[in-house]
Amino acid sequence: MTEWLELCRAAVADVEEVLAALPSRAEREPVVGRGLGGDETTAVDRAAEQAILRRLRGLDVRVVSEEAGALGAGSTVVVVDPVDGSLNAKRGIPFFSLSIAVAEDDTMDDVVFGFVHDFGSREEWTARRGEGAWLNGEPLGAVRPKRQAEILSCEATLASLVARDVPKVAGLAERLRIMGSLALSLCHLAAGRVDAVCSLKPARSVDIAAAQLLCRELGLALDLFDVEAPFGAAPLDLAQRSRLAAAGTTALCARIARALST
Repeated sequence: MTEWLELCRAAVADVEEVLAALPSRAEREPVVGRGLGGDETTAVDRAAEQAILRRLRGLDVRVVSEEAGALGAGSTVVVVDPVDGSLNAKRGIPFFSLSIAVAEDDTMDDVVFGFVHDFGSREEWTARRGEGAWLNGEPLGAVRPKRQAEILSCEATLASLVARDVPKVAGLAERLRIMGSLALSLCHLAAGRVDAVCSLKPARSVDIAAAQLLCRELGLALDLFDVEAPFGAAPLDLAQRSRLAAAGTTALCARIARALST
């Protein structure tokens, strides 16, 4: 997997060049289209994705990317979110990431390498299936999420969704954090910085494919609770099928999923 780590680090440099070329909100924010993932595509989204697609060009891979959709026909699947937390990126809030997952086939169970780079903190999160998860090259797992949710990180948080759903989890969490990048929130769960994570609208594979591997390598629980299929069977595509719950224990994850399902 060393070659994938090197490629991902090169992709970080590519996106950093894009950010430097588009330094202000006025340059990053203009809407230039609509991605196949369903969201508006802004100038920074498109430029970052194009830079990464150029990096992947010529490889025998199939790319699933937030704006462009599925490209190529290789047996290896590369799932890319060029800017996870793009609203933060557009507004100059230093909490957004590049997320890249590499898979042998088409489901979450097939992901063999995960990479998330935080452009604010410069932290590098990585995982290899069956080998573990790391933060800046140091193994994760010594600090675990608490068994009860002192901090619950909520993502996909339109004000209307917060008003609808936060009362449902008020009895399960002491404090909430709304930070703006689902990939990074899952990384923070892996590091024990938060105790649980939930997405208040359906998540896509590009948002979670890389970071979920960190969590699963550490034995943490994840559930796409709006569908009956196991988490690992979730397809690596752009469909928004289910909201997500994740926690340090299966019991807490299930409690959060049940609460949000009411």
